[in-house]
Amino acid sequence: MFTRLVYESFRRQKRRKFLAGLAVALGVCVTTAMVGIATDVGDKINGELRSYHANLVITPQEDTLDLDVGGINLKPPSDGAFLDEQDLPKLKSIFWGHNILAFAPMLPVQVKLDGNLSDVTLLGTYFSKPLSYGKEQYVTGVRSMNAGWRVAGNWPSDDSNDILLGERLASKLGKKPGDTINIAGNQHAVSGILSTGGDEDDQIVAPLSLAQQIIGKPGAIRRVYVSALTKPEDAFARRDPRSMSPEMYDRWFCSPYAASITYQLQNAIPHSHAEQIRQVEQTEGTLLSRIKGLMLLVTLAALFASALGVSAAMATAIFERRREVGLMKALGAGDGAIAAIFFAEATLLAVMSGVLGFVGGALLVRQIGKSIFNSQITIEPVLLPVILSIAVLVTFAGSVTAIRRAMKFDPVYALRGEA
Repeated sequence: MFTRLVYESFRRQKRRKFLAGLAVALGVCVTTAMVGIATDVGDKINGELRSYHANLVITPQEDTLDLDVGGINLKPPSDGAFLDEQDLPKLKSIFWGHNILAFAPMLPVQVKLDGNLSDVTLLGTYFSKPLSYGKEQYVTGVRSMNAGWRVAGNWPSDDSNDILLGERLASKLGKKPGDTINIAGNQHAVSGILSTGGDEDDQIVAPLSLAQQIIGKPGAIRRVYVSALTKPEDAFARRDPRSMSPEMYDRWFCSPYAASITYQLQNAIPHSHAEQIRQVEQTEGTLLSRIKGLMLLVTLAALFASALGVSAAMATAIFERRREVGLMKALGAGDGAIAAIFFAEATLLAVMSGVLGFVGGALLVRQIGKSIFNSQITIEPVLLPVILSIAVLVTFAGSVTAIRRAMKFDPVYALRGEA
């Protein structure tokens, strides 16, 4: 009899059940999509941001040492020490080597141009340099690390003597792609005009080998900018690894914190010091926190709207069945039995709507991944029980008021349709 009552409820009130189920399915669909994005959004956004700038920098260890005597800094006013270009492939040798998306060495030198009385900075770097570490072959440089850099013309080859002119410097010199420029007594072709919105717009950007040739120091580099996927900092990430127990150190070392990656980088590159670019890391952490907060608000709003929809549909459905409730009470049914029937209907409705919403959310999050991140975001099946539990809770929250009202029906008035 219990099963028949539940079945008849769905058969005779198809429209009411459809509206309530639709409200739950839509709320669950949004929730599933938000959960799917939230579990993957950190890596996706981090990856997108990593293509626009570096978040770590490696410099010679000597540059971090200051010699103060009597309050006077006696550090030589030179360009300082250099790193060795031959050590760069070692960046991929660290534990989190696969998190190193790209890196670009930098060697700024001051040069004289014909017709220009002041010195101009020539920045030597990798554009798109093929490297290898062991059996791993990869390409790195500013083209893969700085997607925001724009070139009118062509990018130079790393083994050429062609150069890029920053757009402000090119405008000042009246140069365009295809022209030549005299640098330190040698003619170089201008392959393109570079626009970055930064200091590079006033500089010459050239292959690293050309900058090394100008200063007469083969293999020399001043700093290395690294773009790495990192985990947002927490209190544990900021702890000093020297004060940790072996177990805690292993946990810290095996977590992709920026601090642990920089620690490994400076151990891989001799006589180096690695550190975070703090402004970048803090900006990304704030951005991720705000995005996740926004997704949480959207999820709560969707579930609240679903609960309201269920509440309205259930209240109307139970009011239409007041004679049925009155008859059950007149035949001796207790409040518990009546509540059990309605909660069973709500549970069945929640499960069916939850499955439908889960499937819809999986399709939605896949479309979001393709359109926004140009990659696939998948929902793990293990989330289905969690989503169904949320659907049941939302349905119960929307139904409980109407069910409590049904339990208070007076059978006399209910049978007369006056409840």
